[in-house]
Amino acid sequence: MIELFATAEAIERNAELLTGCEVAEISAKDAAALSETVTPQGLVAVCELHQPSANEVLGRGPKLIVVLVEPNEPGNLGAIIRTADAAGADAVILDGGADPYNGKAVRASAGSIFHVPVVSCATEEFLAGAHHAGMTALATTGYAVADLDALVDDGTLARPTAWLFGSEAHGLPDSVREAADLEVRIPIHGRAESLNLAAAAAVCLYASARAQR
Repeated sequence: MIELFATAEAIERNAELLTGCEVAEISAKDAAALSETVTPQGLVAVCELHQPSANEVLGRGPKLIVVLVEPNEPGNLGAIIRTADAAGADAVILDGGADPYNGKAVRASAGSIFHVPVVSCATEEFLAGAHHAGMTALATTGYAVADLDALVDDGTLARPTAWLFGSEAHGLPDSVREAADLEVRIPIHGRAESLNLAAAAAVCLYASARAQR
């Protein structure tokens, strides 16, 4: 933690939490200006978060990694980080798109952004290392021949896997799909045209988590 600001009320309410911390007291008006929430808690901290590199993540022998290519909705990004954490993923690789430390993304992650490494890296660069590490790269698209159920049945998902997801509006770029080992679709059994990005990621990650366990 670099700096910590708190209102007088917050200092009194969180006395035990703030023991030993150097706190700069601010007014309720200042706390509201520093916060993005409608009802701020009166505590604002400036922190530095250290994340590993993609090579460090791959060097740990990961079993499950999420790769997001230019996700444009912070809420979806935060929800996917939360799901990745719940499914036991080793890291989230982020190639452009929304800022994972955007307030909306952080809140949607429900704390999981502090549990799972979120690493910025170009997808093609990451895939080169992932292939060398023995991971299978699966690109999600609604038009793939292979479907998720088949990969569960044939044992593919039991292997170390990197799931690739594109933006909500445009999906994955052609270059990324071509660099993957396999294109995969989630079977749709009803009349819905598709799933949103966060829901699709949840389905795929939990299929892998179950297969790997």
